[in-house]
Amino acid sequence: MTSKVLTLGVGVIAAFASITVAQAQPAPAAAAAPPINHAPAIAGVCMISVDQAIGSSTVGKFIGTRMEQIVQQVRAELSPEEAAINTEGRAVEAARQTMDQAAMQSRVANLNLRVSNYQKKAEQRQREIQATEQKALGRVGQELDPVVRQVYQASHCSLLLNRDAVMIGNPSMDITGAAVLGLNARIQQFQFDREHLDTPAPGAPGAAPGH
Repeated sequence: MTSKVLTLGVGVIAAFASITVAQAQPAPAAAAAPPINHAPAIAGVCMISVDQAIGSSTVGKFIGTRMEQIVQQVRAELSPEEAAINTEGRAVEAARQTMDQAAMQSRVANLNLRVSNYQKKAEQRQREIQATEQKALGRVGQELDPVVRQVYQASHCSLLLNRDAVMIGNPSMDITGAAVLGLNARIQQFQFDREHLDTPAPGAPGAAPGH
């Protein structure tokens, strides 16, 4: 029991460090590869990397920064409770030899309940962060869609490929850069906060009646 409490923060808090806006982060630079002599571009065939278009855009970088702020807010909310639980776990372990069995069992049961409630809250916050990220990227996807269509037509494309699924392609067929410029012109940032999954939607069962 005690070891579970003492290591609680390692797994729960660290889980938030793994939440990143992958679509809003530029890919790490790869090692330099030998230059490739491409054949002429195929007329009408274009490529785009949606991930790079969002990640390189102003709004994509804004989402990344905002998500980091939200994660820090969640950490600030959970850390004091985590510290209190760990402190209580150490106190329970220290009192094990001096406290009578009934009192110890009661204290352990209360501590286990705190651990369980904390884990549920932490897991919910993680789901909320993920939902927030998905919703924000969905908004950008909606803004990007008409931009891609405009660039597609302006580039005289007749076929648009997912560049991330193409091993090698002639860069002159890539319209990602043009899509980034179009997206930057359309939107640069928007306000969003953490989703709250424990709040019933209006009209949902348990929601407060409207006035």
